[in-house]
Amino acid sequence: MAYSDFTLERLKKDFGVEIRSERVLFPAAAPVAPSPWLLESLKRANKVGLGNEKSRSERIVSPVLLELSSRNEDAFAIFSGVNLEGDASRGLNGECDFIMSSTRLQDMVQAPVFCITEAKKQDLDAGTAQCSAQLLGAFQFNQREQYPVGTLYGCCTTGVEWRFLRLQNNILALDDVHYLINEPAKLLGVLQYIVDEQLASAAALPG
Repeated sequence: MAYSDFTLERLKKDFGVEIRSERVLFPAAAPVAPSPWLLESLKRANKVGLGNEKSRSERIVSPVLLELSSRNEDAFAIFSGVNLEGDASRGLNGECDFIMSSTRLQDMVQAPVFCITEAKKQDLDAGTAQCSAQLLGAFQFNQREQYPVGTLYGCCTTGVEWRFLRLQNNILALDDVHYLINEPAKLLGVLQYIVDEQLASAAALPG
């Protein structure tokens, strides 16, 4: 079993996760103006086309995350297409499209992991379940590495549509608001909010 095999019902049954719907998950997130580089990258991506999950990852998700990294002077690491082993004995293992970690080391995934993004062609519901399982895996990974991060964030996206989720105290909150790539300032605002919160939390951790 791997992350992609989970459903929300299975997560609830196997791990006791409480699943909630949140009307607005990020009410305090302020819009962040995208750079000309990002706007041009998204324009070119739209012209070239987005036929599958790989192209969506490369042409939309990756530029958005690189923009976020540049805004924050590379204060966190972004890993693409790497394995995250949380608890393989319980199926919490497999590849993640993008992992964000509060470290500058780019050579290997290190704790604390704080955000995971999955790019899906069409099915946000299946992607949400997969990303939720990955957040549980990230929680286990952080605990094993002795970085007990209390709040983890995830995002499932078709490239055009982005849905965020939060794992905290074994409660999985799903944002009712779906963000669109044609409103990049709102999307970047949410991502910046997550980065600000997580980097502040990481700085407070021992060691």
